[in-house]
Amino acid sequence: MEFPLIAGFIVGLFNTLHCVGMCGGIMGALTFSLPAEVRERRPRLLTYLAAYNSGRILSYAAAGALLGGLGGSLLGIFGDRGHALLQGLAALLMTGIGLYIAGWFPKFALVERLGIPLWRRLEPLGRRMLPVRSPVQALLYGTIWGWLPCGTVYSMLLWTVAAEGPVEGMLAMAAFGAGTLPAVMGAGMLTAWLGRISRRPAIRRVAGMSLIALAIGSVALIEPLHQLGPSLSIH
Repeated sequence: MEFPLIAGFIVGLFNTLHCVGMCGGIMGALTFSLPAEVRERRPRLLTYLAAYNSGRILSYAAAGALLGGLGGSLLGIFGDRGHALLQGLAALLMTGIGLYIAGWFPKFALVERLGIPLWRRLEPLGRRMLPVRSPVQALLYGTIWGWLPCGTVYSMLLWTVAAEGPVEGMLAMAAFGAGTLPAVMGAGMLTAWLGRISRRPAIRRVAGMSLIALAIGSVALIEPLHQLGPSLSIH
């Protein structure tokens, strides 16, 4: 279970290079739309920012639970063969995310089209919640925001199919959401600096290559450990 949590957090952290242009912009706009008395008082502003992002991460976790449950069902049907297939799928998706963040595979973002039909139904609900005037309203808006079509988010959701169960999938997506917090929470205060960093090709390539290495490691190390587990439990 530790590997999906660590991997999810790392992908979310490296996704800063994408978040600053998408979710960071949304967060900045939402912050600016708050009443002046909220924006000018840091504790109140942080309460709203925390509510927005808590709702977003709750949606990630709920979707991860659904996809993780699907993966657990597939494992029950296919057994060890299913585990190998799911690990292979997870490695391919992680590699795709790494190539996308590095700027070598921009078409990988087409994965986000999977969420367009659902977003067309949810987006009007979110629009009716604006402008946000309370932390509870911010939390509810965040739960809708979490379903915004995003190539990395939807790729991570597909990746959680290999998490082997709903709890594992939920925690992996929650870890991913936690990794995105520095970029999204920092919007408005760090957007300019993060924007300069995200435009540096070398930084993007290092982040992308790190995720590809993580994908290779998941195949080279996690599967042998999975096979070793039953023998250790016997002793």
